Formats: sequence, structure tokens, C-alpha cells
Amino acid sequence: MNIVHEKKDLTYLNWSHIRSSSGIAGTFLKSESNLDGKKTYYKLSNFDPVRGIIGHECVNEIIVDRLLTLLGVEHLSYELIHADVEIEGQVYSTYVCASLDFKKRGESKIALDDYYTANANKGEDRYDFCSRMGWQHDIDIMLAVDYLILNRDRRGANIEVLRNARARTLRIAPLFDHGLSLLYSCMTDTEAEKFDVLEDRRCQNFIGSYSCYENLKFIQDKHGIFANPLVKSDKDFLFAGMEEILPNVFINKIWDMIYGRYQIYEKL
Repeated sequence: MNIVHEKKDLTYLNWSHIRSSSGIAGTFLKSESNLDGKKTYYKLSNFDPVRGIIGHECVNEIIVDRLLTLLGVEHLSYELIHADVEIEGQVYSTYVCASLDFKKRGESKIALDDYYTANANKGEDRYDFCSRMGWQHDIDIMLAVDYLILNRDRRGANIEVLRNARARTLRIAPLFDHGLSLLYSCMTDTEAEKFDVLEDRRCQNFIGSYSCYENLKFIQDKHGIFANPLVKSDKDFLFAGMEEILPNVFINKIWDMIYGRYQIYEKL
């Protein structure tokens, strides 16, 4: 179920600091390994030099991974690993998010914002540009997903274009990087209990506005987005194995968010 509960020793990994782009305090750390020719990417939840690893963004990645599996949406798959990691000489016990490289052989990647800057027509809207490139359906799926999970960080670097010069192919990468979504800003049970899961909060979006809800207006066929419906019994699949990782108040609130927003989306 993509969770490794048995603790692993990952203290050999070297972590680089990536500052949050969404205005929250802390640092996000990333690392990678290349063993037996297989490249694996790792990332941690929000790290504070004083308080340690305080966020739960890595858990969010797994929840969204499972949600997209249920809905039949192409996405990057993650594994949640219980591990010891070493940061600046101190060892922390935490959960690490791991993923493999989603590029196919011969492909290179470029952030969508950079690709748009280099190839858009003068005055061309970002959504219209993606439609012209043949990516409208991919972008529509992204907009719908970001609404369901209240993704606060869909900047241009979190949407990638994959190209193979020799094969002359160009495609949008599978959806990835959903850590700054759901209840990521809640650090306590009390904050989670008070969180309004249906509120339309300000989000950073490369395409559209600051509103994930308003961005749904771009989608022409809202009922042709997801291959499969979301049903109440899916809650068990989404949160299987997380009972000792995530407090019940978070589990229930996150489900209320996803399912409540899904029901609203279905009625549009």
C-alpha cells in the first residue's frame, strides 16, 4: 500500500535546502540516490532548524497519490518510508517521500513557465497556449484535481513539459508535487478541527487565478475529467496504514475536504 513502516537507515543521503515558494516558514529538503542504475528522488516534510521536521507534506503526497489512482488520473507514484535521516549532524526519525524518475528514455524536462515564455505568442493566455499545444485535457484534469485537494502551490515549476527531440514528442508530465495541499498549514489537532475544508483560499497558480474554485470555469466538459467516480467507501483505501502516522482529526478532516469538494464539483 506504498507505505514502508519498518524503519530504514537513510542517514547516508545528503539533503539540499529548497525554500518554500508559498510564503510559509521553514525549509523543504530534497535528496536523490542512484543505486544499480535506478534514480530515486527523496523529499522531507517542512523542516525547521529549531523544531525539526514539523510538517506532514510527505503524507499528503501519498494521500493524493491514492486519490488519483482511484479517479484514474495519470500521476507520479510515491512511497512513504519510515526512516532515520541526518541533517546537519543530527539524526531525525521521520517519514520520507520517495519517487522514481518519470521521464522516459530520451526525454528531457523543462518547467512549463519557462516553456511558455520561450514559445507563447505575444499576448497569448497561458491556458490558451496549453490548448494550442494539445494539452487542454491534461490541464483541465490538473485544475479539477487542484480544486479537490486545495493545492496551494501549482506554480509553473510544478508543471513540467517532457520532450524527446529525436522522437519529436512533447507531452505534459504526469501530475506531481502535491505536498502543499489538504491541511498542510495545520500543525495541531485544534487547527485542523477549525479548518474550513470548503473555503476558497488563496493559492499560487501558474494557470488561471488565485482561486482554485474560479479556475474550474476553464473546464469545458467537467464530467469527462475523471475516469472513475469517488465514493464514500474509498476513504478506507485513502487512509489505509496511516492510523499511526496521522491523527484521526486530520484523517477525518482531509476526507471531509476531498469528498465534500468532490460532491460540489459533481453538481457544477
